[in-house]
Order: sequence, then structure tokens, then C-alpha cells
Amino acid sequence: MNLLNDSREKAEELVDFLYNPSRHDKKPRTYRENARKVYLKTAQKKKKTKKEIRVAIRKQLGFLKRDIKGIYKLLDSFEKMPFNPRQYKYFLLIQTLYDQQEKMYREKIHSIEHRIVSIHQPHVRPIVRGKTNANVEFGAKIQMSIMNGITFLEDLSWEAFNEGARLISTVENYKRRFGCYPQKVFADKIYCTRDNRAKLKERKIILVAKPLGRPSLAVDNHIRPGERNPIEGKFGQAKTAYGMNRIKARPSDTSESWIASIVLVLNLIKLIGRATVSLFIKFYEKYVSFTISYLHNFKISILKKLVFLPKPTKTADPNYIFRMKKYFFLISFQLITYISVSQVRVQNLLTEILTIQ
Repeated sequence: MNLLNDSREKAEELVDFLYNPSRHDKKPRTYRENARKVYLKTAQKKKKTKKEIRVAIRKQLGFLKRDIKGIYKLLDSFEKMPFNPRQYKYFLLIQTLYDQQEKMYREKIHSIEHRIVSIHQPHVRPIVRGKTNANVEFGAKIQMSIMNGITFLEDLSWEAFNEGARLISTVENYKRRFGCYPQKVFADKIYCTRDNRAKLKERKIILVAKPLGRPSLAVDNHIRPGERNPIEGKFGQAKTAYGMNRIKARPSDTSESWIASIVLVLNLIKLIGRATVSLFIKFYEKYVSFTISYLHNFKISILKKLVFLPKPTKTADPNYIFRMKKYFFLISFQLITYISVSQVRVQNLLTEILTIQ
């Protein structure tokens, strides 16, 4: 009902654009005020029965059909199409939407192939997800894969598709990028069909997923909790941090570029973290080794000063030399201990970083 009302208002704008008193005798009737009242009478109700919704849809279909006929009547007086590309797109879209809605109303169905759910974004399709908060979602459906922390955008479609049917194409994309098949594939339950298992076995790829049949006590290739967390976390990071679930672009190509740019940012953030570790290793190789040798020489020089402490020439305090040696010994002992601990910490840290790399 809301979609038909938006289409009717857009058709009325086209009628106003086409009508010219010098070219046309009479402006086609649109009954826009009555159509608006009829729409609001049902739309503003908190609870609507099926009969009320069906009656409102029938009336809106009648108003929209009248407007389309009026547009064709006005176009008969033009030798060329007076619409600009955007207006012509809306004109074709309104007719397609009317045909879909009229067919669903006549056959009493609620779904149709390539159903239009927005006149401003005709490429968007309803995708049934079955979630608690939103049973149906609207937008692009994407499929991503991760290799050593780097995210690859495998598929992007505005139509609903079964992810399990695209596992083998993802594996072939891996071979095209790296020149070989992966050794293991961590996949969700929807990808683990018998056909996919057989095709992966032909390619000598190990599928780490829940096995078929009865659950056994010892399974080598059983996916453990948390092993697929990286790919799930990427979706959460893209939505929460970079607004993948808040894309406001209307054209399909702009939305696709927006999504691809978010995936690019995810990879850049990952590479920045790796670059920081690499720079630290280079810094260690160049400066920290020199610093450790300098601290070692400094420790030896402090020990020498403890042994050869110069005596003062004149003093009124007889215990001055004893107190000076005592304080200097305590401070030097703390410095030596700190220097030794610092050397061990730096060496342990470098060992951990090299192990991670």
C-alpha cells in the first residue's frame, strides 16, 4: 500500500510536468486529494485487518492506473520523448510496479519474481533471514572469505542466493589468486553439503566442519568453537565500526562501491597492524642491540666507580665517606638490577614477535 502511494505521487509529478495548456486542451484528472485521503484513512490505523488492506490496495491500484493512462494521453501530443533519463526511468518503473502489484492482488499472493520494494532503489530485493528482530531484510547479500587475516569480497548480489552453491567458486578464486588450492577450508553448516564435500575431496582439500552422520567422540576434522570467529567478527566490525549496515546510497553501483571500499578499509587496518610490528623489528635490529651493549658498558662503569670512589679533601663530618659509599652503593645496585631486567624483557619481547611472524 505504501509503495503504491509513492508510485501514485511520482506519476502525478510526471503528469504535472507533461501538461502544457498551449499543447493540451484539458489536463487529465488525477483525484490526488481523494487518493491521499483514502490512503491515510487506512495507513494511520494502528491495527489493520486483511480486508481493509486489500480494499486500500485495490483503490490505490485504480488511482495509479488512471494516472498511467493520463501520462500516455499527454505523451501522444509529443513527437519526441520529453522525459529526461531519470523521469523516463521512473515512468518505466511505475508501470512495472503496477503490473506486479496488480498480479499479486488478482492472484492473492504476496511474492513475485524480481519484486520491486522501492521505487527509488528498484534493484533492492526482500531477503528472508528468519531472525528474531527482522524476519525479512533488504539490501545486498555478500559472501566474504579470509586468508591470513586479509578479507576477500567473493560475491555481491541484490538477489537472494544460497551460499552453499558458491563454495566451489570461492575455492577456485583462491587458486586463481595464489596459484594453488587451500590445504583446509573452515566452513559453516550451510556449505557442508554432500556435493561440496565430494568436490573438495576431489581437489584434496580438507573440510573442517561438522561431519555427517552420528556425532562421534573423536573427530579429527571437527570445527571447534571460535575457529570461525574471525569471519563473523569481520562482519561485525564492518557494520559497527564502518557502517556497512547504514549505506544510504541509492544507485546500485554506488552502493557496491561503498561496500567494496569498506572491505578495503578492513584490509588496510589489518596491514597497518602488521606494518607496526615490522617497523618495531627493524627498530630493534638497528637501535635496541646498540642500547643493550651501551647499558652493559654503563653497568660495568658503575661497578668500577664503586671500587674507586674518590675521597674528599676537607669535611667536618667523619661519617661522610661511609654514608656516601652507602648511598651510592644502594642507587647503583638499583640501576644495575633495572638494567639487567630491561635486557631480559627486550630480548623476550623480540622472541615473541619473531614467533608470531
